[in-house]
Amino acid sequence: MGTEAVTSLAGPSRRNCSSSSRLTTFSGTLNQTKKERHKQEAVTDEQSAGNREAAACSGAELLLVEGQRAPSRESHTSFSVEEGLPPSTPAAAAGTNRPSQGTAKFRMRMSPVFACLALGLALIFGEGSASYQPQSAAASLATDFGVKVFQQVVRASKDRNVVFSPYGVASVLAMLQLTTGGETRQQIQEAMQFKIEEKGMAPAFHRLYKELMGPWNKDEISTADAIFVQRDLELVHGFMPNFFRLFRTTVKQVDFSEVERARFIVNDWVKRHTKGMISDLLGEGAVDQLTRLVLVNALYFNGQWKMPFPESNTHHRLFHKSDGSTISVPMMAQTNKFNYTEFTTPDGRYYDILELPYHGNTLSMLIAAPYEKEVPLSALTSILDAELISQWKGNMTRLTRLLVLPKFSLETEIDLRRPLENLGMTDMFRPSQADFSSFSDQEFLYVSQALQKVKIEVNESGTLASSSTALVVSARMAPEEIIMDRPFLFVVRHNPTGTVLFMGQVMEP
Repeated sequence: MGTEAVTSLAGPSRRNCSSSSRLTTFSGTLNQTKKERHKQEAVTDEQSAGNREAAACSGAELLLVEGQRAPSRESHTSFSVEEGLPPSTPAAAAGTNRPSQGTAKFRMRMSPVFACLALGLALIFGEGSASYQPQSAAASLATDFGVKVFQQVVRASKDRNVVFSPYGVASVLAMLQLTTGGETRQQIQEAMQFKIEEKGMAPAFHRLYKELMGPWNKDEISTADAIFVQRDLELVHGFMPNFFRLFRTTVKQVDFSEVERARFIVNDWVKRHTKGMISDLLGEGAVDQLTRLVLVNALYFNGQWKMPFPESNTHHRLFHKSDGSTISVPMMAQTNKFNYTEFTTPDGRYYDILELPYHGNTLSMLIAAPYEKEVPLSALTSILDAELISQWKGNMTRLTRLLVLPKFSLETEIDLRRPLENLGMTDMFRPSQADFSSFSDQEFLYVSQALQKVKIEVNESGTLASSSTALVVSARMAPEEIIMDRPFLFVVRHNPTGTVLFMGQVMEP
């Protein structure tokens, strides 16, 4: 068995521990059963306050892996969490047995690409909410659709960091439904699995909006939708009052012929609703004189951890990337009681989920990672949906863990066209097929751009995040070409009487 070079990171109040308690021997514990480990954990949790410091040295010591990893600990050091599988988790209930870790630390292998699902996805409502039901249809539908788009995004991004807002993309596509007709609308509805004009659907989303903005959320969260329309565009009769009835948002009229002025108006609205985090959603060239409609959602979140990480525990450590290389990054650390569970993928791969609550108790960040470093993160992202995330939350057990988590700051700009097309929404991007007859029949329109910008910062005190999602609808740039560059037939006809005066074929001009 290989050995590890291990350095302890003890807080200021911790006593010096003997080398025998600081270094964990794995050879005698690899076959320890879950029952034995949980019995040991229970004993640890029942220790008196006077013995907690000693327990921290022997059972909750923070370890930094610097050298060769032992075979029994083949995982990233992004997370270092003690002991093993709670007795009541789905994996345990299924009778599966992942390799025992003994008293060794339980570690998650995590990249920021997955932690950022918290933005708009892991909205876990708890005691602070008086009326909201976590399993509401609106929340599940919005999350399911947003996660489908996220899966397409990360599939194309491969091993690059991604931060994404499922809620944001669901909001703008719901608004887009109302502007489209025919096959274009049907494709959007089939991808989203709901019709925004269905009885009760729009009110359900409005209740979800009010819940997100409710005063019981001690953490700051705000979201807003906007529709910017070309000032002189003739809209279908009744569109504006119908739009307001469903989305409680008035139509904002702008003149896109004044390109820079119009771009400033949209960007300024986004900047105000994201508290300055996103100031340039629409870059140069994003709108032009053919732009007729811009649909926008803005989402802002500022949450403080219920259990902040002590800044004195933050140190640079090695983060193990998916390609096998390592990078030194600042890692936060704390020992506390966390909600934790373990699941298996359909093909039997173990993965672990830990919850970090924000101080208002209505929102939390769920962090998940495969147990084995050889398992790619795509094993988890490919199976995600709202029901699975709810199952994570519903099967958690509160246990003492030592968590080591990277600080990170990410910014992502995503072109949503290909992900949306992969989900079947193709017609809206094609000038010759897009149907916006529910919005305006004055000219032919199509979606010329679909984009999302997201920023997130995670540090010792909490999370600051914001996103903005936009769909730009334009008139056709030019009439469709009909080029007679092959043999053709011609007919000269007197239309009032239908008399054909001449006709012929041209085989070679």
